[in-house]
Amino acid sequence: MPSLPLLVSLAVAALIVPAAVRGLREQGLVRENYRGAAVAFPAGVAIIVAALLALVPLALARELGVDDVFTSAFGQGLTYVVGVALLGLVDDLVGQGPPTADVGPRGWRGHARATVGGRLSTGALKAAGSLGLALYVLGGQGLSASEYLLGVAVLVLATNFFNLLDLRPGRSAKALLLLGAGLTIGSLNLHPLWTLGIFLGPLLVLLPLDLRERGMLGDTGSNAVGAIAGLWLILTLSTTGQTVALALIALATAYGEFRSISALIDRTPGLRQIDSLGRASHA
Repeated sequence: MPSLPLLVSLAVAALIVPAAVRGLREQGLVRENYRGAAVAFPAGVAIIVAALLALVPLALARELGVDDVFTSAFGQGLTYVVGVALLGLVDDLVGQGPPTADVGPRGWRGHARATVGGRLSTGALKAAGSLGLALYVLGGQGLSASEYLLGVAVLVLATNFFNLLDLRPGRSAKALLLLGAGLTIGSLNLHPLWTLGIFLGPLLVLLPLDLRERGMLGDTGSNAVGAIAGLWLILTLSTTGQTVALALIALATAYGEFRSISALIDRTPGLRQIDSLGRASHA
């Protein structure tokens, strides 16, 4: 029953995620968003907590004889998503936190300058840790050296890009859902969906709270979203497809280093409407 992780995580998330977001606010864990509004932060932890709690009934179901609870790639996916989310949590707690405006040079160059200058860059630590996790989870699968390095590059750059993309409520989550829908329809392959379903349930529950500015994903959540996106790409695409995806992600990342992604979206018909869909309007 490969759809079971998605269904169970949805049910668990419906109970856990809203309460977790309220708890963050009640504990004073808030951060100003791009409008200056105080929002519960980092709400992305709710994705990981709900997914891990969903493992309780799922693991028991497997041991009690329910067939095909987890796909063959489930363990690798769980390790990578949880790992990069924890790296993002470190950035949220001791770094500068997520940007609230998409202005000026930022990203890889900023982290490199900080590192060269002798300052602790949690962004650089996050990038290095993501690389280590990607090297680990894709190892031992009989891939050629080129296939292995290509998959690692897709994972790491996708994780970083969705973090870079998360500058407005709901943006990165909606981009992931569109990507996942396109990959699933295009390939007619549900295996990656079931592999990642344990995280998609909590993300679907959190998305309305993100859009209504009740909770901000933070690097914890945007890292998890990027990890899911990267895994979905490599679980679905051929080597050629991964190469194309890597080139597109690299180009988009380079653009974000020098230009405003938000400004590009705002002036592009279609993208602007999708980006604002479901988001609260403010005078």
